[in-house]
Amino acid sequence: MKRDTILIFEDNPIDREILVELFQQEYKILEAANGKEGIMLLSKHFASIAVVLLDNIMPVMAGFEVLEWLKDKNILNKIPFIMVTGDNSPKMEKKGYEYGIVSYIKKPYQPEVVRQVVSNAVGWFRYKMQLEAMVRKQNQSIQKQNDVLKQQTEKLSQVNEVIIDSLSNIVEFRNLESKQHIKRIREYSLCLGNSVMKLYPEYELTVDKLEKIGWASSLHDIGKIAIPDSIILKPGKLTEDEFELIKSHTTKGAEIIRQRVRLIDKEVYDYAYDIARHHHEKYDGKGYPDGLQGDGISIAAQIVSLVDVYDALTSKRVYKTAYDQNRAYQMIVNGHSGAFSPKLLKAFTEVREEFEKLLALYHDED
Repeated sequence: MKRDTILIFEDNPIDREILVELFQQEYKILEAANGKEGIMLLSKHFASIAVVLLDNIMPVMAGFEVLEWLKDKNILNKIPFIMVTGDNSPKMEKKGYEYGIVSYIKKPYQPEVVRQVVSNAVGWFRYKMQLEAMVRKQNQSIQKQNDVLKQQTEKLSQVNEVIIDSLSNIVEFRNLESKQHIKRIREYSLCLGNSVMKLYPEYELTVDKLEKIGWASSLHDIGKIAIPDSIILKPGKLTEDEFELIKSHTTKGAEIIRQRVRLIDKEVYDYAYDIARHHHEKYDGKGYPDGLQGDGISIAAQIVSLVDVYDALTSKRVYKTAYDQNRAYQMIVNGHSGAFSPKLLKAFTEVREEFEKLLALYHDED
């Protein structure tokens, strides 16, 4: 509906007639002699009203009483209100603007000024409404684009998860260490990573990064598919040459990820490569394959290194029985299973109970 109407709140018949005379050729006119009558007309003809001229002093409901009544009705921001008054005090003007009126018309009337004030208010408000509609439309378009991107991201994430699950299942099948091993590594990594994130913001971990580290951790032992069964499944002590071959699963895994694994998410790929190569590095530099030390080892590889040791200690292997959780915990914090960062150990102690619950939840089947 076209907004082609002026609603005039004015109890003085002479002043009202002057305003009607000024605008009757351009607009349809609605007249109210008091605030209550004007509110009824406003409610009935809301969609067609272009501007409201509101007298300050009226019977039944004065101008500011009308504004107070309209304040919570979400109307003052949808139609321009102009206050008509003979009061020139700054305090009164400030009060009106606080309610949301757009301008003032002062008595006695100056016809050309009155016409210009109304014209400016109507034009400005029309532009404002058009601009708001444009912004809403753009926001809706942006939201639709974001929804599409979110769906595409979710699909890409699902593709990554399928690829990783498939590859990790191959590792489990070839390794025969533990049916639940990779699930536990992923959950332990998320748990310990969350503890590190809370305690040490300097590592700049986020929930999104931890989720990607969790998925990437599933490929930490992918290099073992290149190691012969006779070595992987050997129940006795490995020879020096056999141990060197076992150690090579880190570099072989990184190479497999670099050459053969096509992960769509670049960040997951980077984490997977780094973790596969460096999850046996030690904080004191005595790990392999690159002898990295300290924070030269990424926090992602440090996290997976610790949880891999914990899982190895608490799980049955062809060459050992499972240690109980308390002994495994003590071996790690006391440095009997290689050196770890003091920060990482602190984070580990904070989630000791959570690790025990995860082990119970994802325990190996007999």
